Amino acid sequence: MLGVLIARDPGRIDRRSGAIRRLTIALIAVMTVGTMGGVIALLYDILQGVKDVTATVLLGRGAAIWVANVIVFSLWYWELDRGGPAERAAGSSIRPSFAFPENATPELVPDDWGPGYPDYLYLSFTNATAFSPTDTLPVRMWAKMTMMAQSALSLVVAILVIARAINVLPG
Repeated sequence: MLGVLIARDPGRIDRRSGAIRRLTIALIAVMTVGTMGGVIALLYDILQGVKDVTATVLLGRGAAIWVANVIVFSLWYWELDRGGPAERAAGSSIRPSFAFPENATPELVPDDWGPGYPDYLYLSFTNATAFSPTDTLPVRMWAKMTMMAQSALSLVVAILVIARAINVLPG
């Protein structure tokens, strides 16, 4: 699905199109549902105490879900901040949802700096790892609530996977 999003406007996403934006949001929503389905299946296996699941399998599945979580949330942040990549590229006046370090130190970046997908991927990675904002702060309510949901999901999956993996290690 990520490939479809990139193929819709290769290079810099700068075409304004309501249809493409709706398609992008729909694809990210499908990815979100898939990730949540994986979380639910993993939690079911953990809570039901499935006997044939090894620590290696649990840790591998947990890691795959964590990576999917990082990618899905990075896409949400990228698509929703300032109206999306096309609006940011067009210089729209939509207010930012995140305060990036580059905003606080403009003398360290080019005059035309704007956040790109790697900035949102980094934001998502650090939020899922630290369970909180690190150097990029949410400044709008949707961003705060979305980052809180991502942190909670990462924390719950990590705790349950690690606890169950330790429990099934050969003694």
